[in-house]
Amino acid sequence: MSIRDVSIRDDSIRLGQFLKLAGLAEDGSHAKDLIEAQDVTVNDEVEVRRGRQLRHGDVVAVDGEKARLVANG
Repeated sequence: MSIRDVSIRDDSIRLGQFLKLAGLAEDGSHAKDLIEAQDVTVNDEVEVRRGRQLRHGDVVAVDGEKARLVANG
């Protein structure tokens, strides 16, 4: 399974924001629904906190799609 790199300008980003930026969620409401349904993993562990701070190298997965955070901050 391929992992797509998604760059941000800062050092960290909240999970809900990253899901939208990476195209894993359509909008904030969709991101919230995915997280509440426990359909989101961060580094292969289910994450239920929308405000979870992601850092460089974290891998987020939803329905088999994976995106890696690349921080340029």
